[in-house]
Amino acid sequence: MKLAEAFQNRPLLIAYICAGDPAPEATPEIVRLLAKAGADVVELGLPHSDPIADGPVIQSAAQRAIDAGMNTDLYFEAASQADVNVPLVFMGYYNMIYKRGLDRFARDCASSGIFGMIVPDLPPEEAGPLKKACSRADVDLIYLVAPNTPSERIPHVASQSSGFVYLVARSGVTGAQKEVLNSTKELISRVQTDLPRAVGFGISTPQQAAEVVRAGADAVIVGSVCVDLIAKNDLEGLETLIRDMKAAMETVAKEAAETKVQLAAPI
Repeated sequence: MKLAEAFQNRPLLIAYICAGDPAPEATPEIVRLLAKAGADVVELGLPHSDPIADGPVIQSAAQRAIDAGMNTDLYFEAASQADVNVPLVFMGYYNMIYKRGLDRFARDCASSGIFGMIVPDLPPEEAGPLKKACSRADVDLIYLVAPNTPSERIPHVASQSSGFVYLVARSGVTGAQKEVLNSTKELISRVQTDLPRAVGFGISTPQQAAEVVRAGADAVIVGSVCVDLIAKNDLEGLETLIRDMKAAMETVAKEAAETKVQLAAPI
């Protein structure tokens, strides 16, 4: 399923995991669990020894995955074996793509069920060759907008992105946080685009997910808390979290739809 098809039913819940943690053979099962629990998209991180956008939780997961033997070949093998009816999205760093070859990497994504790529260390101005490779493979290339992105730059970033625009909820690296910042809500309103807006970094509870959707987000990305539950071998807790987050988001969407109907009703 392509991202555009998935986004026909908003809001979406996007769940991130680090592929290969705790072991490469465990990844397909975890992806299936996430999809069964209600995740609309699964973001698969390719572990890297220097994950500059990630906090301690995901850094530790990446190291465990590397120690367990995870590599790029096994990454695509795990994605293929997941066999789920939700889109998968690659999350990783440009040097791993470059080393494999841009066209080969994009083709491997498409053939293994990965229909989007997020590359945090690659700005649109330097992404021309990869964008062409993704276009040839029919894979979306997704860019990030941060709280400190100048307002005049946002339209350019959004216009270059496809699939969705990734709104970084807070400055810094990934990691669960206790609250949704007002700056996150302001960022959602600042990013005006026809593409869906997905908010990630720091979201870890159903209440936070609902709050972000209420602020206008089309999707919520949850990552570090998922990775932490996997590290604790608490797959039951992971399934419960995803179900509860999806339910909270759907409640907000239902309330918004009912309000819209009421406002449209004749007096």
